[in-house]
Amino acid sequence: MALHLVHFIDPQQKERWGIVESNHITALQNDFPTTKDIIECGLVKLAQLALESTEKYLFSDIALLSPITNPSQILCQGANYRQHMLDSGINPDTQSFNMFFTKSLASLHGPIGWIEKPSHVDLLDYEIELTLVLGKRTQGCVTVSTENLHEYIAGICIGNDVSARDIQIPQMQFYKGKSYRTFCPLGPVLCLLNKTEMHYLNHLQLTLKVNGEVRQQDSTENLVFKPAETLTEFSQITNFEVGDVLMTGTPSGCALGLPSAALIKMTGLLPEKLKWQLFNKGQSKRSQYLKIGDQVESHIFSHDGKINLGHQRHTVC
Repeated sequence: MALHLVHFIDPQQKERWGIVESNHITALQNDFPTTKDIIECGLVKLAQLALESTEKYLFSDIALLSPITNPSQILCQGANYRQHMLDSGINPDTQSFNMFFTKSLASLHGPIGWIEKPSHVDLLDYEIELTLVLGKRTQGCVTVSTENLHEYIAGICIGNDVSARDIQIPQMQFYKGKSYRTFCPLGPVLCLLNKTEMHYLNHLQLTLKVNGEVRQQDSTENLVFKPAETLTEFSQITNFEVGDVLMTGTPSGCALGLPSAALIKMTGLLPEKLKWQLFNKGQSKRSQYLKIGDQVESHIFSHDGKINLGHQRHTVC
């Protein structure tokens, strides 16, 4: 039984957790200071707490918060959808390892509101991503399979791996270019899954719109590296804690447009400063990059309606 949870501020300005039921939220009476606490409470107990509660709110009554609390590791995969790999000049059928990086906890942000565009950033990009919320602490390498996947993944939410391309690429700084404040909106819904629902990880639909125009749309069926093999590989270099998140990569359709292989080869002979000046000049012609006032909306769901991670909505400011 999938439980759709939200973290919110109630009309009395108190942080709460609740379960989404139809068009309202049933507030839980217990205090859960962190994502780890609510995961460790467990699906059965949380469902029972909801049955015992008579306190209900409309979405218009509350302010939604990120369902992922500090501290949590923000682990990331790059180029993990087939078409996105192809667009990036990578053959998905020959890839034998993941591209891994992390984002700063300072980038952690709520699901509704704004995304701040730093004044020195011109090439601001969006990346909708299915985000796994981890449910098991590890202290060494682990082997994750479809049979034990439920032990390591507690649930899922929407993530947006907001990226400053003119920092990330010319400076070769993934961490810096993806970690400015507000660059990691998560939520609104934290959907906790049981063992029998893990199959949904391979059958979710992702859509991101900018100003109402669809920019990204794909299915997690097209993930090149699936969650089990990704967690196995990532465990070689980090330990997991309950409540950590893993952003699983973004579909094609980002604002970033990579130059042709021939052009990359030609510009490779230029001085570094000139090469990146040309890169920034070429990218600045792409109208897809986010501008002040743009509205970004993300949605992830299953076709059968059993999984609905809600809508992220932000204005670039």
